[in-house]
Amino acid sequence: MMKKISLKTTFLFFGLSLSVIGLLFVLSVVRTEAYNRVEHTALLEGAALFGEEAPEEGSFSVKAVPRSSTWSKVFDFHGEGLTEANFQAYTYDFSFTNDTQDEVASFFFKLTFRKDVYLSSGWNGALELHQRREGKETVYTVPDLREFRADDYDLETFTVDGETLIIMRPGDYFLYWPSASMNAREIPVEPQKATTPGFILYTAIGENISDSTLELHYRFHRLVRSEPLFGLACVCLFLWTVGIITFAVTSAQIRKYNERHERDNKIINESIETFTGFIDAKDPYTNGHSKRVAIYTRLIAKEMGFEGEDLERIYYIALLHDCGKIGVPDSILRKPGKLTDEEFEIIKSHTVRGGEILSRFKSLENVSEGARYHHERYDGRGYPEGLSGHEIPLIARMICVADSYDAMNTNRVYRKRLSQEHIISEIETNKGRQFDPEIADVMLELLRDGRIPADGF
Repeated sequence: MMKKISLKTTFLFFGLSLSVIGLLFVLSVVRTEAYNRVEHTALLEGAALFGEEAPEEGSFSVKAVPRSSTWSKVFDFHGEGLTEANFQAYTYDFSFTNDTQDEVASFFFKLTFRKDVYLSSGWNGALELHQRREGKETVYTVPDLREFRADDYDLETFTVDGETLIIMRPGDYFLYWPSASMNAREIPVEPQKATTPGFILYTAIGENISDSTLELHYRFHRLVRSEPLFGLACVCLFLWTVGIITFAVTSAQIRKYNERHERDNKIINESIETFTGFIDAKDPYTNGHSKRVAIYTRLIAKEMGFEGEDLERIYYIALLHDCGKIGVPDSILRKPGKLTDEEFEIIKSHTVRGGEILSRFKSLENVSEGARYHHERYDGRGYPEGLSGHEIPLIARMICVADSYDAMNTNRVYRKRLSQEHIISEIETNKGRQFDPEIADVMLELLRDGRIPADGF
């Protein structure tokens, strides 16, 4: 007995500790997923965006740097015959640096202009352009600015020397969505890597876009192994594994004993099922009845909170409930017509006979109660002793409901099986009469939920 308790305690310890480790793994996944769902934002302008300082370490940051090579053009807006260049082209590289240990899964940014800017080209992403004119906003998405055709969009543009430029007034802005295609893969941005989309734009000579504002939005894709809780869980799992291996080695003999025990249980189960098969075979109309009643009873018991060895014990007791029929003549069991009073008394005697047979079965606790009392009624009008209510052993009250259900749900020599609706109605009607109301309600719930199929097992 002490060894059994020790084993239970040990398994409980390993089970609880494994549950804690599992919880750590789950929490690490949950924390990682939650972190990956967070949208980070940064607002940059002036020196923070266009200055020469290096990006902040341990962050995902952006610097806008114009290339040294520029060129100028004459923008003669009113056809005045201007000949001196008044606008200069800048190629801006927006360098996004991922100085973290996590991959940047996605990002986009909003660039708002504070002066007139003429947008010429851009690459490695799509632009969602926002122009405000006379109180109205015009929005268009251009998949690739290098292939922009003014006729395809109702945007304000200006053409100079055959080049069509998109006019961005103060307050206008665009959203940049990086490309994920193989040809221009801007996302994801791997740890310690950078990506550099760029734009060509014109401003008046002597001006630039250093007063523009950039609003950056991004999300990380952190791998679960980077989560500190994951490392802790791995260490705990290693220690747990060492412990379970140690336990397995020291309990080798116990495992062998358990294997023999399982074999013995299997022999007992097969022996009991063979014995009950002999009983059911006496009446072909009830063949398989004992096993079905045992299955139904176990389902009822499980729903009522029984578990483990108790469920197996209840199953075996229910399996043997009709063992007393071994002594009932086949002529009575198979009689198609109504039984005489004498014949009915012989049928009823199978409960007492079954109780007597099983009274010598000491290794299965309360086994005789199922056979002896399963025909007692909750209202006291049953047999063999006329017990009522909770005077009837609980196992017998459970078998009574299961036995009655199987009787109604199978063809008998004197009638066809009843419909499920009829059976449910009969159980409802006989709550508190033939059946314990609580157990009847459990059976009705199993039937209505479909956990006991309409055609039985």
